[in-house]
Amino acid sequence: MVQVKLDRIDLKILKDLQDDGRMTNVELANRVGISPPPCLRRVRTLEQTKCILGYHANVNPSALGFGVTVFAHVGLHSQAEADLVAFEELVESWPQVRECHMLAGETDFLIKIVATDWDSYQRFLTSKLTAAPNVSVVKSALAIRTKTHRPGVPINIESNGTD
Repeated sequence: MVQVKLDRIDLKILKDLQDDGRMTNVELANRVGISPPPCLRRVRTLEQTKCILGYHANVNPSALGFGVTVFAHVGLHSQAEADLVAFEELVESWPQVRECHMLAGETDFLIKIVATDWDSYQRFLTSKLTAAPNVSVVKSALAIRTKTHRPGVPINIESNGTD
């Protein structure tokens, strides 16, 4: 992906929207110090250039009954591109999987999975993940607690976002 040239106002827009994606365009414009029409144009440009990928609510998993978070390290028999893509597409179809990262090194993928309880995760593990084509090994790590959860990236307006 080509890196987009962002000025201080663009970075401030990104930081403010990352902190609160529900704010109105008028409030955002006031915060960044420009009028609403150019602010909206900048937001649309940031969306079109894929600097902003979307908007979502940060939902509390426990409030919806998802008390277990597991990080699964998955190794595949084959790392041919077609096999990697096939695995990624399969994983994307499982709603319990909230993140999937292909890694360099010993493990091929790191997958974040939510479940209602440990038994539910074990059923997912045995019926879907380990049963998936090309999966050779799965090592599960149960998250005990989450202290920090920061969606997005650190945006440093003073250094033009390069830190």
